[in-house]
Amino acid sequence: MYAVTAVKPAASAKKFEVTCSGCNMRELCLTRGMHADDMQRFENVVYARRRMKRGEALFAAGDEFKAVYAVRSGFFKTSLGDGEGREQVTGFFMGGELLGMDGIGAGRYNNAAIALEDSEVCVLPYAMIEEVAQKIPALQRQLHAVLAREIVRDHGVMMLLGSMRAEERLATFLLNLSKRFTARGYSPSDFHLRMTREELGSYLGLKLETVSRLFSRFHDERLIEVEQKHVRILDIAGLGRILATRH
Repeated sequence: MYAVTAVKPAASAKKFEVTCSGCNMRELCLTRGMHADDMQRFENVVYARRRMKRGEALFAAGDEFKAVYAVRSGFFKTSLGDGEGREQVTGFFMGGELLGMDGIGAGRYNNAAIALEDSEVCVLPYAMIEEVAQKIPALQRQLHAVLAREIVRDHGVMMLLGSMRAEERLATFLLNLSKRFTARGYSPSDFHLRMTREELGSYLGLKLETVSRLFSRFHDERLIEVEQKHVRILDIAGLGRILATRH
């Protein structure tokens, strides 16, 4: 896999003039629902943009929690190590989504966050978010909504790993990815997977051989077309029927 190099935020993050109002991810980020005046005040929270190279760690598990990161472009995975070199992937994040929210309670990040491609994030110091949220009700509401979404996502992953058959796990993942791309204005049925099949298997709780077999099966059944990491969904309803026939 990629070499992972932990880099301190100050090494590649620089203060700059931020204009959240001009960002195409604003309706998916913390600024959702803000009026223009509140948006301008929130821009003072965005400390910097930080550019990440593929394989670079945004933060490591156990690092002190100081900021959350809004993905401006690119793709990330979060993961945990078991101390023996094995990795458990816990999530995948794309533009408009927030990384590091899991550190709010304990004061340390629970997972590592690693760029799966060249990416860019906005650095949001959490102390500043809390201060500004007291003055901007829309920010406070959106922050609560994001936290609730994280809880729902965690519960969804638990259900995915605990009660679904292998084919249901992959179908659920592809349908979820389709919805997320759609929300960003991209094609719901034609996209590249930024993760390896090993990483996808780790997230879904499946062996690499099982993931490869399911991709081949879905391809043969004309549910999808697969060429390396390029996936084209041919029958979204068909993927949905896999979930509808749960025992």
